[in-house]
Amino acid sequence: MRVTLSTKTRKQIDDAVAAYEARYDVFLNFSARVGDDFRQNAEFMQLVHSIRVRAKAPTHLRDKLNRRALDAAEGGEAFDIDKSNVFQCVSDLAGVRVLHIHTTELKEIYPKLKEVLAYHEHAIVESIAYTWDTENTKVFKGLGIPTEEKPSLYTSVHFVIRPHHDDIRCEIQVRTLAEELWGEVSHEINYPHQTNSIACTEQLLALARFTSGCTRLVDSLFASQEEHAKFEKRIGDLRKRRNGVRNRF
Repeated sequence: MRVTLSTKTRKQIDDAVAAYEARYDVFLNFSARVGDDFRQNAEFMQLVHSIRVRAKAPTHLRDKLNRRALDAAEGGEAFDIDKSNVFQCVSDLAGVRVLHIHTTELKEIYPKLKEVLAYHEHAIVESIAYTWDTENTKVFKGLGIPTEEKPSLYTSVHFVIRPHHDDIRCEIQVRTLAEELWGEVSHEINYPHQTNSIACTEQLLALARFTSGCTRLVDSLFASQEEHAKFEKRIGDLRKRRNGVRNRF
């Protein structure tokens, strides 16, 4: 039996979306400010590739609330999001995306990210890494970031932050460029409504695996480069010592 939303619930959603539309510029400006906080930190920008910012479109918020309300109705649960709490219950109304090249960079990015946020008095209220790759899981857990697997094979690290002066949220997504490719393709095809095409669903899963392999190859390239640089340095040091010994005689 198909579930439909009650008039009361639809009114809740209408009011919540209207409340967001009234403060849309606040969220857009907050995401822009957080993005600028990162861009203006030279040390942080040396670690990443680029920064993107955005505020969620009101139509996408309506879709999200409709989905949550339908899920609640199907589960026999109350839908409790309304205009009074929508800014706290929906954490990605403001969004910042931090893109980098390879996975191991996160070991340097994460502490610097926390440092920048603390300097600007933005509190991290939630952190989670979505991944299905066991090697990524080791990296994330090593940094103390909880992990969760998505059936879609989505991969990204999320930090939800709150400014000191307002009870709103901004979601920071940190991912590699390869993972961003998958995310953009999936967003076009599978969001805000999932595709009914079995072929597209299967191809998105295949692309996720290919993306993971691509990221792994990039990781390997940089690890190989680092190993080679160390080897070259050792050879150079040996040559200097050998030449020094010859010069003494």
